[in-house]
Amino acid sequence: MIAACCTMAVSLAAQAQTADEDRMLTNAIKYLDIPYAAHTLDLDGPEELTLNCDEVDCNTLVEYVLAESLCPIINGDVSETTFAEKIQMIRYRDGQVNGYTSRLHYITEWIDNGVQHGFLEDITDKKSSDTQTIQLSYMSTHPQEYKQLANSPENVQKMRQIEKRLSGQTVHYLPKDKLPYNGLAWIKNGDIIAITTNTPGLDIAHMGIAFYADGKLTLIHASSVEGKVVASNITLAQMLKEHKNWTGIRVVRMKK
Repeated sequence: MIAACCTMAVSLAAQAQTADEDRMLTNAIKYLDIPYAAHTLDLDGPEELTLNCDEVDCNTLVEYVLAESLCPIINGDVSETTFAEKIQMIRYRDGQVNGYTSRLHYITEWIDNGVQHGFLEDITDKKSSDTQTIQLSYMSTHPQEYKQLANSPENVQKMRQIEKRLSGQTVHYLPKDKLPYNGLAWIKNGDIIAITTNTPGLDIAHMGIAFYADGKLTLIHASSVEGKVVASNITLAQMLKEHKNWTGIRVVRMKK
């Protein structure tokens, strides 16, 4: 189902053809003040492609911005059908909707899927020598936190298998003590920022879009604290320091 706000956002995205990084940032800015809401994809009934730009969480915000930015502009417009197709490829393993566990819940796999299908580039893989080993178990060990896992041993078992498959791989990241307030030359406006965490069983705690304000690297993100999409009034480096369980960032870039 496609909310009216998605249609409007797609239309606005067609108004300017810009460089990829500018287009990502322009599309992110359009979502400022959109309300934050958790679990907008976790509806009753079978898993289906859901588009709801009227309210977003940190993940769906990034997905909608990325999908809009990937859509070609034809005769000054973006196809609503193409937008939905992009979301499906971004959100689901190999773009196939096949139950709750076909959704890319762990951002490690979300990134891998995007790189594999050619629309994402892992920048930290090329620019940072620091690595971490992924160990995932959070969803299968906390099923009560997820509607589709709480009463489904079958889904819990499927998720456990996915976690086992993803665990053990090594990924590059940038530790938070290596990120200066003014950012780094290789982190660009419009880059996707995935914040790593030391919470047992998790890989990523939060996501947003890189934004330089007055020469300082900040984040456009869906904030549960502020209840809406905001451009942070503190730097990304400060945000990382204020959260003890945030360990650093992975930087991913749209690739067309």
